[in-house]
Amino acid sequence: MLSEQIAALVQYGIDTGLTPECEKIYTTNLLLDLFQEHDYEEPVSVPKAPLEDILKELLDEACRRELIPDSIAYRDLFDTRIMNCLVPRPAQIRQTFWEKYRTSPEEATDYFYKLSQDSNYIRRYRVCKDQKWKVSCEYGDIDITINLSKPEKDPRAIAAARNAKASSYPKCLLCMENEGYAGSVNHPARENHRIIPVTINDSGWGFQYSPYVYYNEHCIVFNGEHTPMKIDRAAFIKLFDFVKQFPHYFLGSNADLPIVGGSILSHDHFQGGNYTFAMAKAQIEHLFTIPGYEDVESGIVKWPLSVLRIRHRDEKRLIDLADHVLAVWRDYTDEDAFIFAHTDGEPHNTITPIARKVGDTYELDLTLRNNITTEEHPLGVYHPHAKLHHIKKENIGLIEVMGLAVLPSRLKDEMALLKEAILAGRDIASDETLKKHADWVAAFLPRYDHVTEENIEEILQQEIGKVFVQVLEDAGVYKHTEEGRNAFLRFLKTL
Repeated sequence: MLSEQIAALVQYGIDTGLTPECEKIYTTNLLLDLFQEHDYEEPVSVPKAPLEDILKELLDEACRRELIPDSIAYRDLFDTRIMNCLVPRPAQIRQTFWEKYRTSPEEATDYFYKLSQDSNYIRRYRVCKDQKWKVSCEYGDIDITINLSKPEKDPRAIAAARNAKASSYPKCLLCMENEGYAGSVNHPARENHRIIPVTINDSGWGFQYSPYVYYNEHCIVFNGEHTPMKIDRAAFIKLFDFVKQFPHYFLGSNADLPIVGGSILSHDHFQGGNYTFAMAKAQIEHLFTIPGYEDVESGIVKWPLSVLRIRHRDEKRLIDLADHVLAVWRDYTDEDAFIFAHTDGEPHNTITPIARKVGDTYELDLTLRNNITTEEHPLGVYHPHAKLHHIKKENIGLIEVMGLAVLPSRLKDEMALLKEAILAGRDIASDETLKKHADWVAAFLPRYDHVTEENIEEILQQEIGKVFVQVLEDAGVYKHTEEGRNAFLRFLKTL
């Protein structure tokens, strides 16, 4: 049995190009050693099966041999060790990448993206379980996803993590030291993970893909040093330096303040990829000329957040203007619009920037952010408001800013239960699991004359989408009202 599964996995490696045919015996021996097995018999015929099925059989065998406990956390650690037996060494991958880059950047990224999936670093079989749909609204087609690709830890792993010795290596999930790291119950395994070193603004950075790929070719570009994120002139230079090297990719940054900053603010990084978000498709609805930058096309984007888009064939002009906008915004206060640059010495204003190339023209979207809190909104005034937390409570980071809702996995089960409850006419407010959704359902249900088993799912998807649009509007510092637009223009006139 073990011989058959090892043979199947090695053949998978050969078929996908991970493993050269000439390394068949070598790879087989690595796997035998991993399973502490000394006997091997080449099968007469090698079984064909999806990678997920092959790995399941191998992991079941590892559990039977008591090499690992039978829990998802330990199985994930071990299957990464298994896949590392097939994956080329970093130097080989880097050489191939840059050879292909000389032909075209697209060919290089196509190769690396496929390898990141074939190696099971990106777990295709989990990602495909994410629920995804689009919702049309006045701002365009918004992307919605319920994230199911991050497995939840079982109680045994949680207990082990609690008792595990604290470690500062790697310092975080984005450090270079993750490449090849075996992982632990406190840190995901990265033995099958590979990084492409790139030079950004004359310094060493890493290029990799997100293991959760929320959108096509979802990549992460991160500083080679563990240094905090910062939105400044250098950040704008770095964005365009990357886009110039990989013009088929956009690149953006989370903001650099808590609440509005997304995750992992402790490590300087950007996110990008080969995907056109609704935000990129949104049009400029109000052109505006900024003194000293008359040659730069500037305008307010029709988007729920407050976005200034600037366009020019010379990215240096955009860097200069973005630096100017940031400097003014950092110190900008408008009490009438409830925008305060500082309170009690704490800064509130920052920017979420996104850079891209469209034809021969560079674009930079500057999303104005503010993280002030109040008693009424302790998690942030420009943050999902409390009445929407039943759908989305987490920070609005770069991905959400661009128009993709990453919603918690709990919603999958909750929506399934909600469908049953609505169709059965049950009192949702009395259900312990669903009562958080009661006011929402009571508000939207009267708008539909006929709710059936055939249309209930689409109704819920549309209504979730409407909630997310409201979430984005909450996060906008200037609202889509006459008062909000006038306040936005007041700021622009200070530039």
